[in-house]
Amino acid sequence: MFEPQDWGALAEAAFFPAPSMDDIRRERAKARELRSSQWWKRKRASGICHYCGRKFPPAELTMDHLVPLARGGRSTKGNLVPACKECNTRKKYLLAFEFDPNSTPED
Repeated sequence: MFEPQDWGALAEAAFFPAPSMDDIRRERAKARELRSSQWWKRKRASGICHYCGRKFPPAELTMDHLVPLARGGRSTKGNLVPACKECNTRKKYLLAFEFDPNSTPED
């Protein structure tokens, strides 16, 4: 369920150098702040996983970075989406277009 507005976040990964551990710590702190915001509560209110499209109770959705922190992504509203725990765990450090939620974990 890749949306056109996500292209900016993906392009971001191509131009950022590998992040330092300090960068990653700062971005995780930003994500924690956003997780408690009204913006995030509204974003996950639909209960729909960004990747597989299945419906979940909103509290069960996790915050996922379209461009993972390890690949230079940032904790910005344009780079964060609600994801079910299964998709978030299976996606790991992949970019959104590299992840197929319909594949089996062995693929």
